[in-house]
Amino acid sequence: MVITGNTALIPHIGYPTSSFKAPMIYNPYFEDAGIDAVVVPMGVPTDAFAAAMPVIFRLTNFHGALITMPHKVRVVDLLDEVSTEVKIAGSCNAVRRLADGRLIGDMFDGEGFVRGVLRKGQAIAGRSALVVGSGGVGCAIAASLARAGVARLGLYDPQIAAMDGLARRLTTHYPAIRIVTGSNDPAGYDIVVNATPLGMEPGDPMPVDVARIAPGTFVGEVVMKQETTAFLAAAIARGCPAQIGLDMLFEMIPAYIEFFGFPTTTPETLRRLATIPA
Repeated sequence: MVITGNTALIPHIGYPTSSFKAPMIYNPYFEDAGIDAVVVPMGVPTDAFAAAMPVIFRLTNFHGALITMPHKVRVVDLLDEVSTEVKIAGSCNAVRRLADGRLIGDMFDGEGFVRGVLRKGQAIAGRSALVVGSGGVGCAIAASLARAGVARLGLYDPQIAAMDGLARRLTTHYPAIRIVTGSNDPAGYDIVVNATPLGMEPGDPMPVDVARIAPGTFVGEVVMKQETTAFLAAAIARGCPAQIGLDMLFEMIPAYIEFFGFPTTTPETLRRLATIPA
C-alpha cells in the first residue's frame, strides 16, 4: 500500500491501541479496491483528548475518524451535526469532515448488529426485541432496532438511571414504539440481545434465563472475545438462530465505508482480505 500526500487520512482514535483491529480490516480492503485512504491507529489518552482532538480534526489530509474508547462520549461535543443514533446512544464512533469544514458524527455499532440480523433473513419491522444492557453498545443497538421499525422494545440494565435515560431518549425520537423497562425475562420476544460484557469470562452468569427463550427466537451477542459464548451455545441448543459478536464488527464496516463516501463492500470480502492474526 503506497501512501502519498494525497492519501485520505482516517485516524483510529482511542487508548490503548494495542487491541485495535480496524487497520487490519480497512487497509487491505482499501488497497484491494484501489481506494487512496489509510486507517492509522492514534493513541490519545484521556488527559490529552482536549488538546489533541481539535488539532487532528484540522489536519489538511484528515478525511474522517474512527472513534473508540475512551472517547466515544466526549467527542460528541466537538461535532457540528450528529445522527439520531448518536443522540440516543449519547456516543459517537465515526466522524467525517465535509467539504465546508463541518464535522458530522454517527454511531455504527447498532447498525452493524441490525445489518447482521437482516442478512440472516430475520425481519425486524413490526417485531419485538429485548436488549439487555444499556451501556454504549446496548444504547446503539436499541437505537438501530428502533430505526429499523421494531414495534416493542424491552430494555434491562441493573443501572436503572442508564436504562431509564435510554428509554426516555428512544421515546423522544420514536414515540410510536412501545418501550418496556425493568425486566430481563426473554419470554415473548422475537429477538433477544446480550449487550453486556457477560460471557467474556468463564463462569459469567447468563444475561437472561435461557430456559425462558422460545425456540426460534433470534439471539444476538456482542461479546467478541470468544465466537460462541455460553449464552449463545445454550440458546442454539434450544433451537434459536444466532448471531455472534464478531459478525457485528464485519457488518458495521461497510456502513462506515459508505459514511466516509467510499465504494462499499460486503462482510465476506472484508473477512477474506483481513490480516487479523489468528
